[in-house]
Order: sequence, then C-alpha cells, then structure tokens
Amino acid sequence: MVTLVLGASIHPSRYSYKAIQLLRQHDHEVIAVGRDDGEVHGVSILQTIPKHIVVDTVTLYVNPTHQIMYYNALIALNPRRIIFNPGTENDELMQLALKNDIEVEIACTLVLLNTGQY
Repeated sequence: MVTLVLGASIHPSRYSYKAIQLLRQHDHEVIAVGRDDGEVHGVSILQTIPKHIVVDTVTLYVNPTHQIMYYNALIALNPRRIIFNPGTENDELMQLALKNDIEVEIACTLVLLNTGQY
C-alpha cells in the first residue's frame, strides 16, 4: 500500500516527518512531497506530485490555503482516501474528493498507525 505524504519535512519535530518514520516502520511504501530538499528515513522528498503513480492514501500536512495548488493533481491520482490531519481540514477539498469517489477521513495518521486502524 502506497501513501503519499503531502507537506513532507526534513525536520524531526514536524508531524509529517514523524508520519514518514512511522509509515516506514509499519512497512508502508511512502512517496513524500514537500518544499524541503532532502530525505527522511530513506524517502526522498519530491517538490511536485508525480504523475501516473498508484496511491492508496494521501495524508495531508499542508494548510488549506496551500492545498489549492494541489487539487487537480490529488484528484488525478484517484487515491482510495485522503486523510485530513489536524489543521488541514478543508471543506472544499473534502467535497471535491467525495464527488470523485475518494474517501475522506478527518484523523491523525500517527494515531491511526499506533492503534492499528490505518
């Protein structure tokens, strides 16, 4: 199962960093997209969402204002679900996802992983 972490950071204090770390510990394949250049637990951070990839889950670590530029790319990926982590909730993107048969989950990826609900 492939997870796209949008808003990836090389800074260990950031939740996106912790999510990548925990996803890898749970043997999930991760694609990381963010502004930072670098690598997190063997995962290179890309600056744009790659086209023509198969993604099960997108987990968001980008505030709603900055999500707008990713709408088309996220919908084109056609993931099974998008997880809106705390602070990323966005009614417009949620409605767009639902209209395109993409599940919407308002949750914390770290909690889901740590409780076996991911």
